[in-house]
Amino acid sequence: MGAPVAAGASVDPRGPLHAYARARLADGDGAAGLAVASYREALTQDPARIEIARRSYVQGLESGDKALALRSAALLDQAGMLPRDGTLLLIGEALGRKDWAGAKALTDRMAGEGNFAFIAPIVRSWIAIGEGGYAPPVIDTRDRFASLGLRYADEHGALQALARRDMAAAVPAIRKALGARASDGAALRLAFAGQLAAQGARAEALMLLPVGQAGFVRARADIDRRKGLKAAGAAVTPAQGFARLLSRLAVDVGSDTAGGTLALRLARMATFADPAGAEAHIVAARLLTAQGHAAGGVEEAGRVPAQSWYAPLAQAERIDALAGAGNSEAALTLARAQAAEPGAEPERQVRLGRLLAETGDFIGAAAAFRAAQAGYAPDQMPWTLLLFEGTALDQARRWDEARVVLERAARIAPNEPLILNYLGYAQIERRQNVKAALELIKKANALKPQDAAITDSLGWAQYVTGDAAAAVPVLEQAAAGASSDSTINEHLGDALWSVGRRYEARYAWAAASVYAQGAVAARLAAKSKEGLKPEYAAP
Repeated sequence: MGAPVAAGASVDPRGPLHAYARARLADGDGAAGLAVASYREALTQDPARIEIARRSYVQGLESGDKALALRSAALLDQAGMLPRDGTLLLIGEALGRKDWAGAKALTDRMAGEGNFAFIAPIVRSWIAIGEGGYAPPVIDTRDRFASLGLRYADEHGALQALARRDMAAAVPAIRKALGARASDGAALRLAFAGQLAAQGARAEALMLLPVGQAGFVRARADIDRRKGLKAAGAAVTPAQGFARLLSRLAVDVGSDTAGGTLALRLARMATFADPAGAEAHIVAARLLTAQGHAAGGVEEAGRVPAQSWYAPLAQAERIDALAGAGNSEAALTLARAQAAEPGAEPERQVRLGRLLAETGDFIGAAAAFRAAQAGYAPDQMPWTLLLFEGTALDQARRWDEARVVLERAARIAPNEPLILNYLGYAQIERRQNVKAALELIKKANALKPQDAAITDSLGWAQYVTGDAAAAVPVLEQAAAGASSDSTINEHLGDALWSVGRRYEARYAWAAASVYAQGAVAARLAAKSKEGLKPEYAAP
């Protein structure tokens, strides 16, 4: 490691520490291009400084700079300080070079490190295909992490069977793999369909692509015309199989809010292993947007060609990324175009509805959510779509219509706390049917007692129905669970004042005012100064 700089010493503006400091500042400001260039410069000038290599490794992965990531990983590896996910990066590079011996050694190392050992059998099976043989992944069901490996086994078993042109093994594995990915399997359906069609099983390929869904129109048309099947059905290489494995792992890890950074690294490694792979770029775009790098998400989604079968999936991620980057107009334009296509899936209407709601067009949002419902039979209607529509109508000040929709949602899902709470609280706010509304909220609270928002609704409903003494401890519990929530703290303050605890009431109002704005802030200021009066009561 490089020698430390003495306190008070000047830093050479052409030296590595200056470049490193510039990189850190650029990184903090979101200037990814400058950060990458500065980390690269610092690493070149002082490759022995571990902190520079560590930060360069992270930045190289998050920004998608493969050369920087690999160079930093090599330096960290030499120092024995490579993060465990770095082994995956090195495996992908070895597979890309067709260095089967190196890939085997790295896979053994990964298994020994433990963190990603559950995917080792699948990686080894891809290496065997690369060597010209085949050894199916063997997952020991007695292993405590076996269930993790089994999540991916059928998908890769199917892809490997297709690569070997073994239809008898591929078809049942395809069915099992798609069954395990019922909610997010569009890209996998396209991959399997392309492989099947290229091997002459066009009827089986078309069966995987539902008729009438906009996202599959181009693929179905190409299969019908036997167009582009060679490219769509090219056998999956070991590097591409590994990229698919990392992409799926990234999605699973990213579903946990604590795993966002690791998920993004895995997705980037997938794009390194398979630069032309559409699914890897789609997943990377989604995770970049989720991690606050929406501009990068826009760029990543744009890497999927417009004529690709996967283009509709990439456009969906591009819409979210554009919105996240603050370009609402472009996001809405693309979302409207997607939603207007024949056979537009409900997901497209929901995405449009959310964007419209964010821009304040609640009537348009309600219409989009209603359009999403058209794709379902009455007895299969997702309650979430009704909740979305009812919420939009409520925000559009069309409560009578909203209530009808929300009551329908409550009939469909009578034990769903979100619906019960919304319907109950909306009526409490309007002082309508307060006793019945209180019962709805009590039921929601019993179903989800740890939810601070529902607990607040219960306490406020008790207060509105005249039982301030019972409301106070309930609202105190809600405030303890969401100490920065303005609404909860204001409710607590009003209840405390009503039971004579006026010093504590002002304290609660002060807490509420920290994040309050506009009319709410003015109301809280008036209460803090003059006390609770009818005209200052919370809604």
